[in-house]
Amino acid sequence: MASKRITQETFDTAVRENIEEFAMGPEEAVREAVEQFESQGVDLSNIVKMVPKVSVDGPQEPTHDVLQALDDLQKSVACSCLQEVSTHLARFCDQCKEVKACRFLAAQKGAYPIILASWKLAVKGDQGLLLQALSALSVLTDGQPDLLDAQGLQLLVATLAQNADTADLTCSAIRCVRHACLKHEQNRQDLVKAGVLPLLTSAITRHGRHASVVREACWALRVITFDDDIRVPFGHAHDHAKMIVLENRGLKVLIEAIKAFLDNPGVLSELCCTLSRLAVRNEFCQEVVDLGGLDVLVTLLADSRDHQDLVKQVLSALRAIAGNDDVKDAIVRAGGTESIVAAMTQHLTSPQVCEQSCAALCVLALRKPDNSRIIVEGGGALAALRAMEAHPREAGVQKQACMLIRNLVARSQAFSKPILDLGAEALITQARATHRDCEDVAKAALRDLGCCVELRELWTGQKGDLAP
Repeated sequence: MASKRITQETFDTAVRENIEEFAMGPEEAVREAVEQFESQGVDLSNIVKMVPKVSVDGPQEPTHDVLQALDDLQKSVACSCLQEVSTHLARFCDQCKEVKACRFLAAQKGAYPIILASWKLAVKGDQGLLLQALSALSVLTDGQPDLLDAQGLQLLVATLAQNADTADLTCSAIRCVRHACLKHEQNRQDLVKAGVLPLLTSAITRHGRHASVVREACWALRVITFDDDIRVPFGHAHDHAKMIVLENRGLKVLIEAIKAFLDNPGVLSELCCTLSRLAVRNEFCQEVVDLGGLDVLVTLLADSRDHQDLVKQVLSALRAIAGNDDVKDAIVRAGGTESIVAAMTQHLTSPQVCEQSCAALCVLALRKPDNSRIIVEGGGALAALRAMEAHPREAGVQKQACMLIRNLVARSQAFSKPILDLGAEALITQARATHRDCEDVAKAALRDLGCCVELRELWTGQKGDLAP
């Protein structure tokens, strides 16, 4: 990927030079400038590639529409002309949504303080304008979470709290929370301290029939549990997940919402995905079972096999809660293994479903010989090997399948021959040779299957080079 960057002004200058010095047409000038910079390894994803406007006097300084809208917005905010503010906010949003680079250019030219000023103006009582201001903030902060300052953060939490009963405002404000938290650990911590977590969980409860609100709230909750900011040595992802569950009844809220949206696969996918992010402790996994979540998940997996994305998220949730050994047994007793194998067989062409299915069965078999027997007898090993055959280039599928095979035979050597008779050795050997990430797990699977594996001691602490 290109790593070099240029400014918008540099690009615009190159376009003008192509027109003035080389007599190119506007479209050709832009195209030539793009080719020129890309050939030099420049990343132009942050550049607005517009054709300069031409008048009778010749090419003019490019006036980007998004900057013109921003300038008009600033003037209308200064004179508190609400109707004009509304018009220019709409123009600004349209430009930023249409061309992603527009939001970068707008941010560089001071868009955030102007949007913040229009937001403050709208807070005084115009809900329609407030919705537009939140939409503009959402578009602007998408991919640019650093823009949100302490003043904006406090105003965002206050706006969410004061408009908790209004679905569209709640949805838009939560979207702003999500954009502000993605890849920004400090914003996450500051928003949590400011009290955003109870506002998110209560939004799911209060707007239980509004799919858009529930989806956004789930997404925001997940982002708050991410550890994706490379600028900090470690984040508070685990602590945030604990707070959502212990202080805000997160698991109960999600499971009740799942029961309310049984006819909406899209929302169910979001809810199950969020549930899997919160099952980070042994007692949390058990709580999901105690709240009736396991029965709901197993039923969903059996009844919703035609919805591939939902199947993937249910499998992910089952995999997460199976981290508890008692829950492993509960899943097996509830018929979970049969449903998982059936889902993998039905969606054998989907690498994501195959990977999650193998991963879920792998966790269920870990340290559980009785569960391993049920999985093997139910066709789990055969399904995993078929998945390996179907997706030889998918490292995730190969790795999870190798781990599953290893767990199935690690404490149940009697299963080694039947699994080898299915062609496991050749598939695992191929995975080991093809994918570097599979080296250790493939070797462990072959070893526990009783195959010949070279186990080398690469270094003994003696002087000299490591073994090749």
